[in-house]
Amino acid sequence: MLAVLGALSSFGPLSMDMYLPSTPTIAASLHASQPLVQLTLSGCLAGLAVGQLVAGPVSDRLGRKKPLLAGLVAFTVLSVACAAAPDIGALIGLRFLQGMAGASGVVLSLAMVRDQYQGTVLARVLGSLMLVFGLAPVLAPVIGGQVLRFTSWRGVFGVLAGVGLVLLTAAWFLPETLPAERRTRSRLRQLTADSRTLVRDRQYAGYTLGIALGNAALITYISSLPFIVEDAYHKSPQLFSLFFMINAIGLTVMAQLGARLVRRVPVTRVVLFSQLAMAAGAAGFLAAALTGHPPLAALLVPLFVFVACFGSMRPNATAVALANQGAIAGTASAWVGALPFLLGAVLSPLAGLGGEGAATVAGFLLAGLCAGALPCVLLIARK
Repeated sequence: MLAVLGALSSFGPLSMDMYLPSTPTIAASLHASQPLVQLTLSGCLAGLAVGQLVAGPVSDRLGRKKPLLAGLVAFTVLSVACAAAPDIGALIGLRFLQGMAGASGVVLSLAMVRDQYQGTVLARVLGSLMLVFGLAPVLAPVIGGQVLRFTSWRGVFGVLAGVGLVLLTAAWFLPETLPAERRTRSRLRQLTADSRTLVRDRQYAGYTLGIALGNAALITYISSLPFIVEDAYHKSPQLFSLFFMINAIGLTVMAQLGARLVRRVPVTRVVLFSQLAMAAGAAGFLAAALTGHPPLAALLVPLFVFVACFGSMRPNATAVALANQGAIAGTASAWVGALPFLLGAVLSPLAGLGGEGAATVAGFLLAGLCAGALPCVLLIARK
């Protein structure tokens, strides 16, 4: 069951990352500029954010399984529609809808885990889910690059449709984790009331904001790396995939280390140390970028530190944020997942600004977001 939930939680990075190597061919095929192609990523991110805010509260009323299956069906159909998109405008719109459908897997996998676990056990289980979550960014660009050897960018969306169909089959056999007696109303008024409750919970609010800023920094990294490696340093898409793979392996290893550390160290301390290391990596990346055109390794090493430590920050911060929200776990999980994608949708178009200076722009974004995440835990969440 945990393997299926981990795969569902990776819907976001899977749908975002698999098509990244094909963005230049999309621009050529649909006669679109690179900024317009970048909007297909922003559209997907916005859809993932909006979809979670819908699926989470709905699942608090109807249970987890029905909204999950509906989302998987829609994701599969919309992936086929993306493959047949006639122009860039249609692709942007379809990517938004595809993101909304895929959001069900992201938010409901978290809610289903929260339904069944709590405390340090919840932190360890979420850390284990990061193993699968980390495999998505490892495999997605590599698979996307290999698919392009045999077909066009449309074939990449065909593969995503196949993934959706496989996960739909697997999710069919998942049990319902929210019994009828624990369900709540899902009207807009109830969503507003639940959201006010969450904002007043300083622990939830602080850690959720910290997660949002850290995750937005990760999305900035995902959006920036193709520009840095392929445009500024003129490396091949295959080498880009290799760098992406190395960083994602670091993320996965640190997720497992973080899951083990919480058995001996308070989970809040693991989150804080991870955030400090992320900020140090982002600052190192910015310092290297400001030198002009440094060796590529001078940029990639601090990036590795940042990405790897995100692997130990995200699941443990999520566990702390959701710890006291069992009654409204769907809505709480929705905001934890939606805020990072909302920020990412706004920031991702900035990733390509600056041409040869793309690394400098990314460095300022990464350092600013990581620096902003620290007060969220140190000040807002402190009781």
